[in-house]
Amino acid sequence: MSIEYIYPEFEVVRNEHRCISCRVCERQCANEVHKLDADAGCMLADESKCVNCQRCVSLCPTHALKIVKNTCTFRENANWQNDTIKEIYKQASSGGVLLSSMGNPKPFPVYWDKILINASQVTNPPIDPLREPMETKVFLGKKPEDITRDENGNLKCELPPQLSLSMPVMFSAMSYGSISYNAHASLARASKALGILYNTGEGGLHEDFYCYGENTIVQVASGRFGVHKDYLEAGAAIEIKMGQGAKPGIGGHLPGAKIVGDVSKTRMIPEGSDAISPAPHHDIYSIEDLRQLVFSLKEATEYKKPIIVKVAAVHNIAAIASGIARSGADIIAIDGFRGGTGAAPTRIRDNVGIPIELALASVDQRLRDEGIRSNVSLVVGGSIRSASDVIKAIALGADACSIATAALLALGCHLCRTCQSGKCNWGIATQNPALVKRLNPEIGSQRLINLMTAWNHEIKELMGGMGINSIEALRGNRLMLRGVGLTNKELEILGIAHAGE
Repeated sequence: MSIEYIYPEFEVVRNEHRCISCRVCERQCANEVHKLDADAGCMLADESKCVNCQRCVSLCPTHALKIVKNTCTFRENANWQNDTIKEIYKQASSGGVLLSSMGNPKPFPVYWDKILINASQVTNPPIDPLREPMETKVFLGKKPEDITRDENGNLKCELPPQLSLSMPVMFSAMSYGSISYNAHASLARASKALGILYNTGEGGLHEDFYCYGENTIVQVASGRFGVHKDYLEAGAAIEIKMGQGAKPGIGGHLPGAKIVGDVSKTRMIPEGSDAISPAPHHDIYSIEDLRQLVFSLKEATEYKKPIIVKVAAVHNIAAIASGIARSGADIIAIDGFRGGTGAAPTRIRDNVGIPIELALASVDQRLRDEGIRSNVSLVVGGSIRSASDVIKAIALGADACSIATAALLALGCHLCRTCQSGKCNWGIATQNPALVKRLNPEIGSQRLINLMTAWNHEIKELMGGMGINSIEALRGNRLMLRGVGLTNKELEILGIAHAGE
């Protein structure tokens, strides 16, 4: 036993003078960290179970608790770091593949933070968004290459199916099962109120949410969970999931413990059975096969809905996107390697894929070079953290951004990164009824509305400072960006000049 012992990562510090043994921490902790010692009349903590979700800290009425990083660790070694040693011990003990949730935590470069935005001052004056018109509305879908007129000289205004967003942000794919009913309800209600969209992920659409169809993107993944005619017709668009940023080349896996009740019914699989999506779609092994599914879905929905193809950001993403743009898809969604997830093999999450900033710039440039940029809209995700990230993404060539982790943070997520356990203390990544009810959909949806409203104001302010009054004028406008601390190759891929040039 001693060889397997690892000192707990976190330490529960309890101020005995403040603690009144009210047992709130005990009732609130799904991981069973806290316990009353009746004989001693005091609270105890099993720190080996603590994931630092901060639930007990937040709700302690006397502020008697804090969670700190434990300083008892292995001898310092730049090559054999603490986490590396612990992971080896775990695998030597279990023989299993390590699972992790949320996004890549490794210290790779965050290119958003190395890109600065230009501002206008004299020759091209700034715009005051409080007093002058500012257009943040975007339309996603295939656009015509040229202006055309009929025999009477009138403009032809017929367009392929488009998605309308009041601002260039939407909620990314998170499946019912990986997140709770109340989390999905919050996303759906907020999307309707904001005039944007949310994505069902690969878990199907609960029957209660069909009423939000105009603000819903329904997903078709390799497992085809919950996919049927009514489901396809319910959404405003259909997304074919080929990959995701947190685990490129890997399928999905929702543990059987989460396949309960309505999750089982919605996914159309038995309760308690693992929901495993294969890595490939077994009917797609080429762009030609993808094209067949794209048009099958268009045919099934009478060509009324745009088709999205979601792929992970990988090294040959520009060539992949070029093929997708020719497949008949209307929108390409690209997910960077910092994208979140409910569960992914740790090695895949931390080592596979590329940053969304580089992927986006290379894809936009490739499509422009080939003269097919108007064939598709580009939506990007994978750690979009703020309105400034959105602005930079659009200037690099995106039509819109998708957010997931930021949305979960707005709902109360504390990034404790144990979603796969199903014991989310904040009622988000769980199917435990007692935990689910901790997230109030009314409060959750209002917090999402507040976040997106704030971002929209900031987007307008940033565009105003650039002297730009519409998202369309910003899209692909890389002249408004400058890099700092980047190599010449990075600047070349991003298509931007260095600060000072």
